[in-house]
Amino acid sequence: MTINEAQDEVIEQFQDFTDWMDKYQLLIDLGGDLEPLDDKYKNEQNLIDGCQSRVWVQCDMTADGCLVFTADSDALIVKGIIALLIQVISGHTPREILDADLYFIERIGLKDHLSPTRSNGLLAMVKQIRMYALAYEAKANA
Repeated sequence: MTINEAQDEVIEQFQDFTDWMDKYQLLIDLGGDLEPLDDKYKNEQNLIDGCQSRVWVQCDMTADGCLVFTADSDALIVKGIIALLIQVISGHTPREILDADLYFIERIGLKDHLSPTRSNGLLAMVKQIRMYALAYEAKANA
């Protein structure tokens, strides 16, 4: 599945709900479904700067050159947000991730329904994911 196909799937998932309380519950459920992050990855290196909550993102490259992300957060909604990001971008090459326009964030209304600090945290998560992709691409081209 391409990144855009994954984004369209997320948009469709959220279109089933009109009430934002239901959408928040969906985010919490998605966060609850996220595989727990191994404690060894809950370190300063993987901690996202700019988030009000504590969010850790671990990135590994598979043998076929795709990036796989795992993450965790101590806040339920934030855990759901990072779960959505992982659902969309994990399993793709660094170049695909760097070229992706993450339009689903806007289309599901997430940006408009987050507090300013959570919005900043979301931007910090996206930035960190792109930094991982950039670092792995640079390493592969070195």
